[in-house]
Amino acid sequence: MREVFQQELREVQERLVEISELVTVAITNATTAFNESNVTLAETVIAEDPKIDSLAASLDELAISILALQQPVARDLRIVVTALRVSASLERMGDIAEHIAQLARYRYPDKVVKKSLRQTFSEMGRLDVEIAKKLTVLLKTEDVQLADEIRNDDDQIDELHVSVFDAVLGAHWKGEAVDTVDVTLASRYHERFADHAVSIAKKVQYLATGEWPSSSSNA
Repeated sequence: MREVFQQELREVQERLVEISELVTVAITNATTAFNESNVTLAETVIAEDPKIDSLAASLDELAISILALQQPVARDLRIVVTALRVSASLERMGDIAEHIAQLARYRYPDKVVKKSLRQTFSEMGRLDVEIAKKLTVLLKTEDVQLADEIRNDDDQIDELHVSVFDAVLGAHWKGEAVDTVDVTLASRYHERFADHAVSIAKKVQYLATGEWPSSSSNA
């Protein structure tokens, strides 16, 4: 029974990595579609999101079954509870990638943002992709240094997010109402994607060390 239990725990962690890898593909394709007005990539992201949802639901079922049948304690319990919380955040990150892709599809063949903000969104997208890649490695290795790197990347996205709001509220903004709404939503999606990654990173850091990151760290 103990060997079966350990195999189930390994499966939980492997499934988290699998979902994270799919989220990385989703955000990579979504941000490319967004920045390049690539409707084919946008539709691919939208079509693939149910797979992420299904895998997250399946993982949750496995984790709940382990809790009910194996009654884990100590680190084993932390693994299962963390997996339940992380899968929810990963599923939400997949949804956010889908939202970014939907904006690209809705505005096709036009680009979503005005020329003056395209470099900003290109950088936000690049950082989100980097965060997703680091998150996958973190879930594989529990290398807590990656958690710090993810938080630093998130700080950069937060700064870019603020700069977008400064731009649309500034006197030189020439966009129509729909442009303002699209840009505001897009910036929020990019920022929230990173926030979820930070939340996961904190949980993995707790799993690895048994200590919750200090309150000065990003939520």
